[in-house]
Amino acid sequence: MFSDTIAAVSTALGEGGIAIIRVSGPEAISQVAPLFRSRVPLTEAESHTVHYGHIISPDNGETMEEVLVTLMKGPRSFTTEDVVEISAHGGIISVRRVMDLLLQQEIRLAEPGEFTKRAFLGGRIDLTQAEAVIDLIRSKSDRAFSVALKQVSGSLSERIHTLRHSLIETLAHIEVNIDYPEHDVESLTAEFIKDKSSEVMEGITKLLKTASEGKILREGITTAIVGRPNVGKSSLLNALARDNKAIVTDIPGTTRDVIEEYVTINNIPLKLLDTAGIRETMDIVEKIGVERSKAAVTGADLILLVLNSNEELHEDELALMEQIHGRQCLVIMNKMDLPSKLDKAKLLAHFEESSIVPMSVLEEEGLDKLEDAISTLFFGGKLESGDLTYVSNVRHIALLKKAYKSLQDAYDAAEQFIPIDMIQIDVRLAWEQLGEIVGDTAADSLLDQIFSQFCLGK
Repeated sequence: MFSDTIAAVSTALGEGGIAIIRVSGPEAISQVAPLFRSRVPLTEAESHTVHYGHIISPDNGETMEEVLVTLMKGPRSFTTEDVVEISAHGGIISVRRVMDLLLQQEIRLAEPGEFTKRAFLGGRIDLTQAEAVIDLIRSKSDRAFSVALKQVSGSLSERIHTLRHSLIETLAHIEVNIDYPEHDVESLTAEFIKDKSSEVMEGITKLLKTASEGKILREGITTAIVGRPNVGKSSLLNALARDNKAIVTDIPGTTRDVIEEYVTINNIPLKLLDTAGIRETMDIVEKIGVERSKAAVTGADLILLVLNSNEELHEDELALMEQIHGRQCLVIMNKMDLPSKLDKAKLLAHFEESSIVPMSVLEEEGLDKLEDAISTLFFGGKLESGDLTYVSNVRHIALLKKAYKSLQDAYDAAEQFIPIDMIQIDVRLAWEQLGEIVGDTAADSLLDQIFSQFCLGK
């Protein structure tokens, strides 16, 4: 399929135990062979074997690096091409030496995601599986990793292919009736189209039900910790992160900018934003921080409003409550280890009882209740432990919704006995939209955009 051979470093740059350099292409073995000296010549080695030896300079025979070379002959490789993986010492100099020699052998540097792109174009994986590779790398929780791993194995692809197969049957039925109208019973054909459209729409609906949870597992919940100065926002971030990420003092206004930290709570990834205390201030720097805090609140999926239970509600807090009305929000009544002065009845005028969490961050009390409240708010208390086929990709969600709309149009047209050659257009459009999810009908520009998100060497 490809005439050239590519190479890239597949491990992170910098110092490490091992660095892996991946080479793939129709001439990968013959182009690496002159650089590799071992007991068995690389051109005579069996597929899926590992060989100890040295990388040498073809100019003077000088030993450049001590390596292990893994050989995988196509099509039994990830890219479906011949693949050579060189395991060198994990250092910048050793990697540079090997890469320089490879690039002198008419092997070019791979583009981001090109190995996975070749696997896709070679039929080894489809587009949903390729995109799931990115999700595996970027997973921020065990659950997100498990979902991505299930997609890499093809669980979502199977469901999409099943839906497309039903539409192919529908299109074939329509084609026969267009070609042989004398054998067509229009009412029966209309009922067949309605039945098949309903069947596929039901399958799409089941997949879309997982979309909100899948998107959270994939991208995490952007969580803004807000409140007045000195109510314990930074202490809460440190408690959730189990580390001293933010500076905590008794001086109001210590936090002057938005601090980000990723944590995992009950297998749910959270992107925590510790914000500057929201209050009226004449300090120019603090004022900028307050404005950034307000912007963070606007873009957050979840708001943790921290209040000091040892003080009465301040007018700034009442204004903030009005601002976040109707948003996903949990109220933290912090400093419960001190005498309470906060009127809870005023809170209940704005929030449900279930969204109010009493805590003492200093005494590490109530943290488990907060974690449970977050799980309940987004997943009803727990994630399903059975089927891990979640739709988490925004592109997939959009295409599923488009396919559903096309089928709804076909169903409505069949009910009105519109000519079946017109209905065929909507059914075929739904089939193509589902095909774009797995890559069967995807444009080259879309493929370039998707694979450009990968790192080099993947």
